[in-house]
Amino acid sequence: MTPPQEQAGISATALSEETTYQDIPLVDLAAQQREVQGQVDAGLGHIFSHTAFIGGEAVTRFEQDYAQFLSSGHCVGVGNGTDALELALRACGIGAGDEVIIPANTFIATAEAISLTGARPVLADVDPTYLLIDPEAVATAITANTRAIMPVHLYGQTAFVEQLTPLAQSCGAVIIEDAAQAQGATRFGQSAGTLGDIAGTSFYPGKNLGAAGDAGAVLTNDDQLATQVRMLAAHGSRSKYVHERLGRNSRLDAIQAVVLTAKLERLAHWNELRRQAAARYEELLTGVAGVALPQQAPGNHDVWHLYVVQVQDRDRVVAELNAAGIGAGIHYPYPVHLTQAFAHLGYKAGDFPVTERAAGRILSLPLYPHITREQQLRVVDELMGVVQQ
Repeated sequence: MTPPQEQAGISATALSEETTYQDIPLVDLAAQQREVQGQVDAGLGHIFSHTAFIGGEAVTRFEQDYAQFLSSGHCVGVGNGTDALELALRACGIGAGDEVIIPANTFIATAEAISLTGARPVLADVDPTYLLIDPEAVATAITANTRAIMPVHLYGQTAFVEQLTPLAQSCGAVIIEDAAQAQGATRFGQSAGTLGDIAGTSFYPGKNLGAAGDAGAVLTNDDQLATQVRMLAAHGSRSKYVHERLGRNSRLDAIQAVVLTAKLERLAHWNELRRQAAARYEELLTGVAGVALPQQAPGNHDVWHLYVVQVQDRDRVVAELNAAGIGAGIHYPYPVHLTQAFAHLGYKAGDFPVTERAAGRILSLPLYPHITREQQLRVVDELMGVVQQ
């Protein structure tokens, strides 16, 4: 059985008890930290000496730099990725009685953010090649109550937003991107997170751009939506003690902004190293019986947040790889509609066959910017030995 922390997408190296048996971790955060340590130490020294913990120059700088990196009009730092999605939804006026279409193949936070607004998640199946939301399935899921479509840029890919846009326009819905796994990915040259009306992203430590704790951001080119998000994230207030709406407290703190700024300066290079590692896996695994490799969609320039293969008898394969010191994981073993938390939606097993089949076969191999060819050779050797038993 996959450990709960891996089911939630938590990197194995984020928890010290996970690292003792894994010679090759799923994600190596320590290597990233060593690279940025000097810059982070200097930035934190400034924060602590000036006691500028909430807001201030460090947060403003990161927001401006990340917006520029993506060519987005606005970046609003918030507390975490789930908050980012909920605030994006609320800024668009989505609430009780509304429906939001999402892929069945996603982390539960996508659906959770919708439910927290009072709206209803409506699931659509994914395509069998890329496991991204299927525009044809979205078309059949639209009802008179559809207010938003939320594509998820899963595994470092970019969903086919240009195919979803006319569907959203046909029913007066907005497109809210879940860009938590795609920092730096593009589709036809345009950054994930800037393809729809508004987007939420996560800077959880294991992401391509990860903080030293929880953090997130909302991205949009719409001035009014950006203003609404800032207000909602600050207790519904644009000026002190003047509260226009019922909001919440969700702020990107200055300490996380320092870490993110240091890593952002290296993100393009780190993403390129991920692409090279993905290409190496493809070279080593092409033609290996029993292993189905991920594909890159035409028009996409993926950033390979995860390298997800498909195998038979997946749970056994993961267990044996872990026992051999390979930090393999599963993203995600339980589709949203088959979790107890969303049983009330009324879906049943068999409703989303592509998602359900993939959930029993997907396997994430170790991939991070600092992985070496020798490490990948060992991963492939162990994988081949297990799947060909």
